[in-house]
Amino acid sequence: MTTITVDDALDRAGTGAYQRRLMAIFGLVWAADAMQVLAVGFTAASIAATFGLTVPQALQTGTLFFLGMLLGAVSFGKLADRIGRRHVLIVTVSLDALFGLLSVFAPNFAFLLLLRFLTGAAVGGTLPVDYAMMAEFLPARNRGRWLVMLEGFWAVGTLVVALAAWAASRAGVADAWRYIFAVTAIPALIGVGLRFLVPESPLYLLRRGKAHEAKTIVERILLVNGKSKLGADVSLVSPPPVASEGIFSADMRRRSLLILAIWFLVSVSYYGVFTWMPPRLAGEGFGFVRGYGFLVFLALAQIPGYALAAYGVEKWGRRPTLIGFCLLSSLGCLLFVAAESGTLIGASLLTMSFALLGTWGALYAYTPELYPTASRATGMGAAGGMARLGGLLAPSLMGLVVTQSFTLAVGIFSAFLLAAALAAFLIDTETRRRVARLSLEKPAVAPASIWIEASRDQDYLAPDCAPPCFCVPHLEIIP
Repeated sequence: MTTITVDDALDRAGTGAYQRRLMAIFGLVWAADAMQVLAVGFTAASIAATFGLTVPQALQTGTLFFLGMLLGAVSFGKLADRIGRRHVLIVTVSLDALFGLLSVFAPNFAFLLLLRFLTGAAVGGTLPVDYAMMAEFLPARNRGRWLVMLEGFWAVGTLVVALAAWAASRAGVADAWRYIFAVTAIPALIGVGLRFLVPESPLYLLRRGKAHEAKTIVERILLVNGKSKLGADVSLVSPPPVASEGIFSADMRRRSLLILAIWFLVSVSYYGVFTWMPPRLAGEGFGFVRGYGFLVFLALAQIPGYALAAYGVEKWGRRPTLIGFCLLSSLGCLLFVAAESGTLIGASLLTMSFALLGTWGALYAYTPELYPTASRATGMGAAGGMARLGGLLAPSLMGLVVTQSFTLAVGIFSAFLLAAALAAFLIDTETRRRVARLSLEKPAVAPASIWIEASRDQDYLAPDCAPPCFCVPHLEIIP
């Protein structure tokens, strides 16, 4: 009987039609989540007009939405590690669609706040589990590029919600926020049915001792991608219990603290910009830089940012790409602070949009690979929780700064992004094709075996080697 790991089987399958189908399903809901998140800023002015509020008061919808995301990210991430990714995703997307659609019919502001909180909890549960699950259907050599491609659907969602806000503004409709929320609910409604087509993660099934089910799914991937089945004499190896699975265990604590700090700093900056910029541009603007039309251009600027991030994580590595985009984002904010003309302000905003979304692409590709399968959803859930905490502070605490000086707030974002770049530099791990030490046991002692020092992304702990040293049977060595 021959045994191979899931990573070996996925390497054999490569990327093809199966992964493209998953990308379409995950991407659709990812775009829907982006629309729900960005709707906070795009609906603020309209909500204020409907209920007789100021824009800061209307942005309480954002505060409650991000509070829900914070709680949802942490709780659903841990739940996915216990009961499975598939069940959690079906539940969260269903709740996203339900509460998102009900938001359209909110009769008063208090009820709207409740519905946005519940929608946020569902979205917060979807995002981290989405990434962890997609990563577990991808071969290691292609994982970074494909995860950034998934993150690219965030730009699609941003563009759609910007176009919806622009169209509602041009049409002059009353209660434009209701139309925007209706548009944001459509992809989630479609995604509910599509999620039933996604199987459970083979890695998760193996950890639960369901090797036969895991093999069935892996063989399906092979067949759809045009490769031969594993055969009756091949079995997938069930991962042994991992000695320490906590994201704050001794060997994981430093990188967890640093990566979570990056998530917090980037999210405060990103949500600070995209929560307060839409109502500012919809109102007084910055000279000729104003209106929802310019927000469409900002959304379009994100697409090449993702494309460069997708190239960079594979060409230059996850960590260097993340550092580079953090620095470029900080530079864009600094340019805004120093700008004295509408042209420079417009250029700085386009730079921020380009670089901030590229930062997210690199961050989402890098983070899940820092954790083993047993802790991946938990790690992404914690990261998502930090992001939602940053999002929670953006419309509330940072609002105190914005109301005093928008320029000062952007200057603070520049400092945060510079600190994020420094934190990324201090992380001691690069996860791109990390294959290092090779040694052979002496034949007189035991049969020859291959020992690889790899990232915690592997699941096979060598019996005589402390993490992060792992034994991966039948692994093809890639120079």
